Amino acid sequence: MKKNLTVLGSTGSIGVNTLDIVARHPDRYNVFALTGATQVERMLAQCASFKPEFAVMAGEAAAKQLQQGLKAEGIGTQVLSGSQALNQVASAPEVDLVMAAIVGAAGLASCLSAARAGKRLLLANKEALVVGGELFLDAVRQGGAKLLPIDSEHSAVFQALPEASHTWPQVVSKIILTASGGPFRTRAPDTLHAVTPEEACAHPNWVMGRKISVDSATMMNKALEVIEARYLFGMTPEQIEVVIHPQSIIHSMVEFVDGSIVAQLGTPDMRMPISYGLAWPDRIASGAGNIDFRKSTQMSFESMQDLDHQKRFPGLALAWESLKAPSGTTAVLNAANEVAVELFLIRQIQFDQIHAVNLETMSACLPEKPGSLEDLLEIDAKARIKAHQAAVKIHKKH
Repeated sequence: MKKNLTVLGSTGSIGVNTLDIVARHPDRYNVFALTGATQVERMLAQCASFKPEFAVMAGEAAAKQLQQGLKAEGIGTQVLSGSQALNQVASAPEVDLVMAAIVGAAGLASCLSAARAGKRLLLANKEALVVGGELFLDAVRQGGAKLLPIDSEHSAVFQALPEASHTWPQVVSKIILTASGGPFRTRAPDTLHAVTPEEACAHPNWVMGRKISVDSATMMNKALEVIEARYLFGMTPEQIEVVIHPQSIIHSMVEFVDGSIVAQLGTPDMRMPISYGLAWPDRIASGAGNIDFRKSTQMSFESMQDLDHQKRFPGLALAWESLKAPSGTTAVLNAANEVAVELFLIRQIQFDQIHAVNLETMSACLPEKPGSLEDLLEIDAKARIKAHQAAVKIHKKH
């Protein structure tokens, strides 16, 4: 039987790649619902191709525009809007699979809804774990959901680990997450103040959205991935290491207690981890290209202990700091970074001030342990206010 799929964030890069795979396997998947924020034309095209039962837009204006377009095309997809509609299509009884690809803390509530409803949850939204932490994992356990990582690094770790998760603490020595180093891997640290949004969004290996591209340039994406890995795999922060691997061929590695290392390799194409999540425990064709080892395929590595790298990417260390701080601090870090990146993209702060805003906000916010989604949203909201205040203060100073 076909599996019914909801794609949360279908108009973004992960959503587009997910639908590319679905189109290759019409015998396996049926699209139940698609959701997007503001890209009405792209959503209209997706609805025309996949004929979902529901399409959800973030706001009423976009939903109304989409409804008019669907009516003109004679497409019977029902249009909804708002956060409650997201929760509805994430937890609907008909749904088997949920691709969670809404960027940022905005995707947390719908991820929780899917988890509580016991869905197979394909997690491309790392913020659900960074912000939600144990609260999110509790929802997964209580709902009986199956959580499958879609980030290429975490998918690689998942593929390298033994199937029996209860053995991980006994057999795993550490997890090694690889990082490309982004567009500024070799740039002089003292020139980063002058970086433009266009330069920061020009990733050498991956095609990503603007926010994620900036996170890659600062290596805050890797900081968030360290936090995500800690929760996904139950490791201590000290068991997670990051190395720079410019070619992005090895997506991550697991080192075992006997000294052996298992790595997952592939071309830098997100369709590979997406297809693995969709088909697990099987594998299906993804459309991604293969590595040709007959050609010269160089693989090199650089230590994050290098002093220049520490100056280029000071934000990476905040992952371990936030994990050792009171519960809820990882949510503060995520909120501060979302604000800082947004301000950088609209040229209100400089590139190197992203880290300064994150650091200042973490110092200013001392959250109490969150016990509910409402607590997490309150921590997030307060951190965003502090981040805006920090940005004004830092920008004036410089």
